[in-house]
Amino acid sequence: MIQSKYAIPATAAGLLLVVMALLYLVPGPVRAAPNVTFQTLKGPKIELQSVRGKPVLVNFWATTCSVCMEEMPHLIELYNELNPDGFEMVGVAMSYDPPNQVLELTEATQLPYNISLDLDSAIAHAFDEVQLTPSSFLIDPEGNIVLYKLGALDLPALRHQILSYL
Repeated sequence: MIQSKYAIPATAAGLLLVVMALLYLVPGPVRAAPNVTFQTLKGPKIELQSVRGKPVLVNFWATTCSVCMEEMPHLIELYNELNPDGFEMVGVAMSYDPPNQVLELTEATQLPYNISLDLDSAIAHAFDEVQLTPSSFLIDPEGNIVLYKLGALDLPALRHQILSYL
């Protein structure tokens, strides 16, 4: 067997994998969600504070994000299932996404949840400088961010967590 001088002993490698898995599975510290106002494509403004008492998913996405597009039908299904029980969701289109493309996509997919254009990146800034998509934040009924996920969501786990708040 050839051994590299850079090889990590098996026990250290195993320990490293366990630590990385725990860091991924353990949520970060709970903190208050920023008090932002979403200007929706349909017209009304939504203050995040106004939906206090409900679990809310804030999902940053872009029309050019393939993971976002793959995830969208599942988010629609989740919203349609849980919204009647009080779940809310806001999709935030990134500032670099052309508004006409966002509008065309939301109409073509008949998105049932609110979509907000973040033209000046103020919402992305308020949510810790979001730059990559998809980036999602689950906010509990008390207004705390209880989950942050960069990349595709684990939808069964997300559904379970949302149900725990309804």
